[in-house]
Amino acid sequence: MNVYEIVTQTIIEKLEAGEVPWRRPWVTSAPKNLVSGKEYRGINTFMLGASGFPRPEWLTFNQAAKLGATVRAGERSNMVVYFNVGEERLNAKTGKLSKPFLLRYSRVFNISQCNHGEQTLTAKLGLDAARSAPVPSIEACDAIVCGMPNRPNVKASDRAWYRPSTDEVGIPDKSTFYSSEGFYATLFHELTHSTAHPSRVGRPEVMESQNFGSANYSREELIAEMGSAMLCGIAGISPATVENSAAYLRSWISALRGDSKLVVAAASQAQKAADYIRGIVAKSSSESEPVEA
Repeated sequence: MNVYEIVTQTIIEKLEAGEVPWRRPWVTSAPKNLVSGKEYRGINTFMLGASGFPRPEWLTFNQAAKLGATVRAGERSNMVVYFNVGEERLNAKTGKLSKPFLLRYSRVFNISQCNHGEQTLTAKLGLDAARSAPVPSIEACDAIVCGMPNRPNVKASDRAWYRPSTDEVGIPDKSTFYSSEGFYATLFHELTHSTAHPSRVGRPEVMESQNFGSANYSREELIAEMGSAMLCGIAGISPATVENSAAYLRSWISALRGDSKLVVAAASQAQKAADYIRGIVAKSSSESEPVEA
């Protein structure tokens, strides 16, 4: 497999994992090399930016070692690609001198994957690791999140996601969002996804692998967005989020056409999810109503 094939396969895997790259109500930083300070460009921006780490700084194994840090055992590297410029030579066909450009790749690790973590590494280089100004919490929203029974593990990430295999939710730091409402609407969306787990409401199809953009995937996104909208309404932040939700759902219309029962069924599942998150309805397998997600 050549470098181009490796890059293509990497992108396909990320798309199939279900990232929705155009829905990001938070501030993102371009990935960059910790030592040189240079931002990665081109396809590297996508591959590193979609890797799920909360920090944008990356470095090679040798760079980490020179800084007195070590990559933790079991951590997997990410690939970055670059063009290697060869020596100038005569082109037999054109009769002109030219330099060959060959695509190469190397492996890098996120600063969060290293022992002697980010504080030590950034201090060594004199970098400012401070976050932006904190986004205020909303008491009613925090009450909903904290009151969710059997809540999944919520961890820091550079994107929002729910991973059924580990029953974890990823969410960017609150300080990176443009508004408090955007943070909570996003968190509610992912928590609604998590109710598909068999230990909660249960939507069996969600626990299986789904292709990005498929009908099943789109239906589950509809359920998650409706569940988020319901929770936002209960918390009193609905007016600030409804426009974003509507725009987001419009992107799925083509995949949702032709099923007159879909919206009603999705709303029913969203209501069950919102009720569970609020602790109103305990999980009951007899009441679970599987809907393609």
